[in-house]
Amino acid sequence: MIPVAHVIGMTILLTALSSASQDAAIEGTWLTGDGDGLVRITRLETGLSDVIAGSLKDDPERPDVDSKNPDERLRDRPLTGLQIFKGFTYNEKNRWTGGTIYDPNIGKTYRCVITQIDSNTLKVRGYVAVPLFGRTEYWRRQPD
Repeated sequence: MIPVAHVIGMTILLTALSSASQDAAIEGTWLTGDGDGLVRITRLETGLSDVIAGSLKDDPERPDVDSKNPDERLRDRPLTGLQIFKGFTYNEKNRWTGGTIYDPNIGKTYRCVITQIDSNTLKVRGYVAVPLFGRTEYWRRQPD
């Protein structure tokens, strides 16, 4: 017979491993809801890291820049390589909360909740004040 302490210990370990693999499942390249941006997401110990990996509308002669940024000094920075997520933490329900998302199409930052619907779909909800006042996009996983 296996001692109860071993069963509890193994249950805790398996739960931790399961959570670690679920929150890492968000890693990869995602096509944004408007269908023109690619965002590469990686998992860090402290949350998420991301960069705009490119645009399906790239013009090699004139790369997209952050022209809508409210800070005039940042309007010439390229969008490719720009980080748009800040402050997310994983809450073990396939959701990342407590963060913000910057929308370079309009130059605004919103509170945000990211929910992984399945291995190929993210629900990204940007909002002001409460999630009721916001917009949802569905991002699709792309081959790396």
